[in-house]
Amino acid sequence: MSEAKPRPGQRGTQLALDLAGEPRYGVEDFLVGPSNEDAYDLIESWPGWPDSALVLVGPEGSGKTHLAAIWAERSHAWRLPLAELTMARVPELASGGALVIEDCERSQRDEPALFHLLNLLRARGGSIILTARSAPDAWGLSTPDLISRLRLAPVARIQPPDDELLKAVLVKLFLDRQLIVDTGVIDAVALRIPRSFAQARGVVQAIDRASLERGRRVTRAFACQYADELTAAAE
Repeated sequence: MSEAKPRPGQRGTQLALDLAGEPRYGVEDFLVGPSNEDAYDLIESWPGWPDSALVLVGPEGSGKTHLAAIWAERSHAWRLPLAELTMARVPELASGGALVIEDCERSQRDEPALFHLLNLLRARGGSIILTARSAPDAWGLSTPDLISRLRLAPVARIQPPDDELLKAVLVKLFLDRQLIVDTGVIDAVALRIPRSFAQARGVVQAIDRASLERGRRVTRAFACQYADELTAAAE
């Protein structure tokens, strides 16, 4: 398995997962691979974006929140749940100069407020990241002006992790928990779980917990049992 490509300023293998299973959202924790490289490069290119808004698209557990957090740290952006965006708050939110709004495909949203916010940030030279599982045309928007405005924004797409990236994530997760496993365990688990960082974190947590409770070494058969159980529960 080849190594993921390092980036300037990053330390070794990076991913958004720690010993306790909770995400870490620093730039040094992000693992770059073919599935997220283009999105990462767009985040890194700020403030040279072609538009004031960037739409960050990817499936659940693909790293959208992590990339948005990296940018928010760099740009000193505020982060706001979509449900809290109202017309009354637009002037205040635009005054910060940088903003992240996540899960924008959700149906409960104030479309006029979002349209006004995008225009005000653009007029003031601000920037915004909007995250979603799909591109704006699939959000079910009903405001033509908002649809037209969002079509001007570049879309950074994150794909599900490829085999190389998923295996690298699993290796690091096991090492973080001081579990030494052979490559057969990594290969078998990677074949059995959905392609997402969230699923990788969940299966390693389950395997680690079961290993401690039962006092057993993590063999291929042992790991596969919990990978299959987690996959079945997810389905």
